[in-house]
Amino acid sequence: MMSISSCGAISFPRTNNTDRDALLRFKDKISDDPIGFFGMWNDSIHFCQWYGITCDRQHSRITHLILPSLKLVGSLSPFIGNLSFLYKLDIQNNNFVGEIPSEIGNLYRLRYLGLGNNLLFGQIPANISGCKNLEDLTLGNNMLVGEVPIAIASMSKLILVYIHHNNFFGNFPQFFGNLTSLVYISASFNNFVGRVPASLGRLQNLEYLHVNANGLSGTLPSSIFNISSLVAFQFDANQLEGSLPPDLGITLPNLVELNVGANQFTGPIPASISNATKLTWLIIPINKFSGNVPTVEKLNQLHWISISHNRLGSGAQGDLKFLESINSTCLKVLAIHSNNFGGTLPESIGNLSSQLNMMVIESNRLSGNIPSSIGNLRGLEVLCMGNNSFGGGIPDTIGNLIKLKVFRAQMDKLTGNIPSTIGNLTELLELILKGNYFEGSIPPSIGKCEKLIGMDISQNDLSGIIPSQAFNISSLSIYFDLSKNQLSGSLPEEIGTLKNLAKLDIHGNKLSGKIPSSLGKCNSLVELHMQNNLFEGNISSFLSSLNGLQYIDLSSNNLSGPIPIFLEKFQLQYLNLSFNNFEGEVPSEGVFLNTSATSLEGNDKLCGSMPILDLPSCLMSEGKRGSFTFRHIIIVVACGMVAALILLLLLMTFYWSRRKKSEASLETPSIGGFRQVSYEDMVKATDGFSSSNLIGMGGFGSVYKGTLADENKIVAIKVFDLKQRGASKSFMAECEVLKNIRHRNLVKILTGCSSIDFQGNEFKALVYEFMENGSLEEWLYPNLAPNGTPRHRLSFVQRLNIAFDVACAVDYLHHQCQMVVIHCDLKPSNILLDAQMNGHVGDFGLARIFPNAIDDLPACQTSSIALRGTIGYAPPEYGMGSEVSKEGDTYSYGVLLLEIFTGKGPTHDMFKDGLNLHDYCAMALPERVADLADQQLLFCEIEESSIANTLSNQRSISAHGQECLVTIFKIGVACSAELPQERMKISDAVARLCLLKERVNKMGLC
Repeated sequence: MMSISSCGAISFPRTNNTDRDALLRFKDKISDDPIGFFGMWNDSIHFCQWYGITCDRQHSRITHLILPSLKLVGSLSPFIGNLSFLYKLDIQNNNFVGEIPSEIGNLYRLRYLGLGNNLLFGQIPANISGCKNLEDLTLGNNMLVGEVPIAIASMSKLILVYIHHNNFFGNFPQFFGNLTSLVYISASFNNFVGRVPASLGRLQNLEYLHVNANGLSGTLPSSIFNISSLVAFQFDANQLEGSLPPDLGITLPNLVELNVGANQFTGPIPASISNATKLTWLIIPINKFSGNVPTVEKLNQLHWISISHNRLGSGAQGDLKFLESINSTCLKVLAIHSNNFGGTLPESIGNLSSQLNMMVIESNRLSGNIPSSIGNLRGLEVLCMGNNSFGGGIPDTIGNLIKLKVFRAQMDKLTGNIPSTIGNLTELLELILKGNYFEGSIPPSIGKCEKLIGMDISQNDLSGIIPSQAFNISSLSIYFDLSKNQLSGSLPEEIGTLKNLAKLDIHGNKLSGKIPSSLGKCNSLVELHMQNNLFEGNISSFLSSLNGLQYIDLSSNNLSGPIPIFLEKFQLQYLNLSFNNFEGEVPSEGVFLNTSATSLEGNDKLCGSMPILDLPSCLMSEGKRGSFTFRHIIIVVACGMVAALILLLLLMTFYWSRRKKSEASLETPSIGGFRQVSYEDMVKATDGFSSSNLIGMGGFGSVYKGTLADENKIVAIKVFDLKQRGASKSFMAECEVLKNIRHRNLVKILTGCSSIDFQGNEFKALVYEFMENGSLEEWLYPNLAPNGTPRHRLSFVQRLNIAFDVACAVDYLHHQCQMVVIHCDLKPSNILLDAQMNGHVGDFGLARIFPNAIDDLPACQTSSIALRGTIGYAPPEYGMGSEVSKEGDTYSYGVLLLEIFTGKGPTHDMFKDGLNLHDYCAMALPERVADLADQQLLFCEIEESSIANTLSNQRSISAHGQECLVTIFKIGVACSAELPQERMKISDAVARLCLLKERVNKMGLC
């Protein structure tokens, strides 16, 4: 709708100022106008000529207020209710927060209310029924709660109701059936429960019924299937049961989309479906449909067929006859996997649409050869046909599918050579051919597939040497599996090219020679499987740099030499060195303390002092070689030890006398509530503060990994550099904060040390629970991980869980403990992750404690203290001297949340010339949310068994994931608003993230 100002200079009669004042009040609630449209709202022109405003020319009363997609931030003024002539209100696609004002019910002339795609919360006001002429109610993509008010039942002129992507609950509104003018109901992604009301059958004008992703149960009322006007029928992701009526295609002749996936429907697919000739989307996966699939010959507009994860077919020839009836030239997706289809794949498969980009037929009972005509489907990007009984070879025509990104033909009965034409698939990301009967050598042409991130050709009968070209695919990052074949020769030096690879599996072959030292360049390796080969030589040269390894199996080879002592420093979960020729003393720390995770049998020359390993003593082993020499050595060593002990006693006597004097003059501060440990304990725990135990450095000191002797417990020890200004104050601040608070998402302090070192210098340290997975910063930016330790990409769910954990911790600090704690330094390096990837807020060195609630402290209160926090995360008011506040922490959290999902920190190089992370995200919402998201989120780690299901639902997952990202970024933007009073409360952020987590779990996103 154009503003009337576009018509040129128009004169308006003088009126009272009710509408003008209401607009100014509306403007006052806008905290951010990045494009600057409100600069035109001034008295230089009549208010009817302001941007977004249309007036009735006779009375100069406002009829249209239209400000969509302007990136506005603020709340909705209750004075909007004074615009009594308003016909259309559209502020969609902005960042309005807060509740819908009840004054909206005063707008009795209103026909269109567009509040969608904002951050509104609370309930729909009951007096909205005052808008008795409303035709379009658009509230989707907000955070509204409660039941849909029955007052809406009186709004008889409603045509469109958009309430999707909110948090409405209760039974689905039965009164919708009384709104007989309704054409469009969109109520997806809420929490409605109970049965679908039969009253909806009265809506004979209804065209779109979207009620997917709720908790509806029972059978669908037969009255719904009599709404002949229906175009889109979406009930997927509920708990519905029963069967589809046999005359569905006759009673719903205008149907374009049928989507009832992820329910519990049974029975056959109605044969009458062919009468719905406009059908474009046939989506019924994850149900219990059975029988044969009817012909679809008349459905020449089909774009999408997804009938996977049902009980269709009989396992016999002819089950796929329906494929021959497909004549749609616009078919893009064919997903029929995880059924009982039998027989062969017809040669006519090559006649399917040239636009087909996904064909998933795996996990059926199909047999016969793969038709060579499959090479005609040049638009294919995903081809999954594994877990069947296909025989013969892969046809050379596979090389025609130059757009192919995923090719899976695992666990079939394929034979012959892997065709060299596979090298034509230069866009391939994943190649899975395991569990077949392929023979011959691996084609060198596979090296042309330079975008592969995962390749598995294990469990075949491949022989010959591994071509070096296979190890030149530097993109391989998830897995490379050649295991259980007959491969021979040595491991090529080119293996060092795979620097990003997480899992290498070459076990069960006939590989020989020394393991190339270039393997040490693969420093992202987490799993290394090389067992059951003929490798020889020692292992130190290549293992020493692979300190990210968690799983090592080198058993049943001819390896020799000592077991490297550095292995005890690795975070290994499994180590198998059995049945080799290793010799010498076995290391005594780390994984070697866990007999269930370590296997050393079959190495007769090993010795050790740990009884749990059941090995001969190394001294006894030496004694057997020459008892005379051994006895003399023992005598010399014993004498030396006695002399050293006497000297040590003299030195300790001198030291303790000096220490007592120093302690007398040093006032040791109390570490209230904690059992203190000594400096000597700290030295022993960290192996003398060895650099090999250094796991982090900060502004006030260093953090070491250590083991407390009396508890044999791995801990993190923060040693304060007291030469740094403020370090001592930071130490006391952390003690004061952490001694009285406990929360699952706060780093737990165990003990502390306030003492003097061996030179008489003051020493302070705090001991925390050890967080196995380091800091969030190391996961967002793997190059920052200590010692080059590899970090794999964080999934969407992991990021969401961590963000929720941090929000819960901040909410606890602000509102739930006996004092109010302002953290003042929320950032990724201060978020630590335990073994289960739970987030814990740490580093309270800058924290401020308020014994009473500080809700009433003015946000603009000034202070003379230095800027608290870190540039980019500290709120702008701190830089102007304002005192710390809850809102300041909320700002830091908002920036952190945006960083977690964009992968860009607030000091990224792109943020200059006035652009910051907040504005960057706000300007892109919601249309360009995909551009905001960290590109690592494009690849989701999913289990092999579920990839077919994921691929078949790619359309819905992509849309759902995008909606979730919109919600997350909106929360981040709202929390990081420039003005403190406009920021979302952290408790509200917790509530919204909690609901989002529940929704994500329900959708099964990765």
